[in-house]
Amino acid sequence: MNILAIESSCDETSAAVITNGKIRSNIVATQIIHQLYGGVVPELASRAHQQHIIPVVVEALQTAKVTKNELSAIAFTRGPGLLGALLVGASFAKSMALGLDLPLIEVNHMQAHVLAHFIDDPAPSFPFLCLTVSGGHTQIVLVRNFLDMEIIGQTQDDAVGEAFDKSAKLLGLPYPGGPLIDKYAQRGNPLAFSLPTGEMPALDFSFSGIKTAILYFLQKQTRQNPNFIDQNLADICASIQHTLVKTLMQKLKKAALQTGIRQIAIAGGVSANSGLRAALVQAGQANKWEVYVPKFEYCTDNAAMIAMAAHYKYLEADFCGQDVSPLPRMTFG
Repeated sequence: MNILAIESSCDETSAAVITNGKIRSNIVATQIIHQLYGGVVPELASRAHQQHIIPVVVEALQTAKVTKNELSAIAFTRGPGLLGALLVGASFAKSMALGLDLPLIEVNHMQAHVLAHFIDDPAPSFPFLCLTVSGGHTQIVLVRNFLDMEIIGQTQDDAVGEAFDKSAKLLGLPYPGGPLIDKYAQRGNPLAFSLPTGEMPALDFSFSGIKTAILYFLQKQTRQNPNFIDQNLADICASIQHTLVKTLMQKLKKAALQTGIRQIAIAGGVSANSGLRAALVQAGQANKWEVYVPKFEYCTDNAAMIAMAAHYKYLEADFCGQDVSPLPRMTFG
């Protein structure tokens, strides 16, 4: 059973091949042009996907040593994501499936992030909680089985990944700024500056207030000392990271307590953050959780996770028709 999977939800063009549940290849082409604009430009992302998708698919097949005639199905990211970017991947997948007379599998990008945990061992057992954090989403997901997931908490405004990137922009750091905050934070004091955490009922999150507080804090300090950011960059980054991670962990601990679940995982681009990984391991030791953290290569957007989701959908014969269209705001649960 060979499945070709395509991921094109944002600014990475990726293709992967999975054979009987094992990833054989995972090729990613990153779009560096967005660094010039301080963020992802949707139109430029779509054009870059058009340029990259054929070379990426060819390389994925060659690396896996699988020919197109040996494929059993074609999978693609249906959403959520940027409409133009999704259209490129969906159109390519539909055309290739039609030309080869193969089944078509549509995949929810956020569910695929969760299923990235099953690419390598050890994998969590069901049920487990997954904190799924990225530039566009912040969710606590109750995972009952491979295809049965429920969002029990999520951000009501901005995602934590956006909070990292916008904070980095305020500090004058280039895009993508989240990893740079993490880098500088490792040399700073996380308690150097006190910043408020967002307060929301139940298990939901809010990061818009935190971003505003960081903005006002930096404005006040730079009025008093124009060199404040340069002189305190590591401590500022450490304090910002500490605040954002603390906000995430407060809700995750609450979710674990409410559900009684001790199998805890993280997924999504922000799960590569060293501060979040360390906080999760520490909380796991304190609360006797079994903690699961994916490899770095499976944290950011990649087709291997799309392939893993497609594998389980193929086993259930969960296919879609050629009339399928992208859903930029696709959800589940």
